[in-house]
Amino acid sequence: MPSTHTNLLYHVVFSTKCRIPLIAKNIQDELYRYIGGIIRAQGGVSLEIGGTNDHLHLLAKFKPAITVSEMLGRIKANSSKWANENKMELRKFGWQEGYGAFSVSESQVPAVTNYIRGQEEHHRKQTFQEEYVALLQKHGIEYNEKYLWD
Repeated sequence: MPSTHTNLLYHVVFSTKCRIPLIAKNIQDELYRYIGGIIRAQGGVSLEIGGTNDHLHLLAKFKPAITVSEMLGRIKANSSKWANENKMELRKFGWQEGYGAFSVSESQVPAVTNYIRGQEEHHRKQTFQEEYVALLQKHGIEYNEKYLWD
């Protein structure tokens, strides 16, 4: 085949450092737009970004030339730098070291989009930790509870 065709869709979840509530309402939309710009700059497409004050969910298409870990490294480094230079007054902004990344089929994009859009409501009933463990279990990912939280 003379050309490459991909549709690499990911649902990515990561939190602020130590799950400190650093994503205040007054910076949330700008932060999400900035992250979308980082993804576009790498040739990807941001389909949905949402979350709460201590974590975010991202549904995006990434190009095959960049690994998920490279993309997340760029997203975290650049968005942290932006937040610290432009938005943070009393506290230093930072992301946790790790993340969860789950592949998504095209048929599941609407469901994942709705899930991300409903984060505020969702977290009235379930903590981030409960949500994250449920996602790991749903996707059949083995984990050691001892190493889940920083």
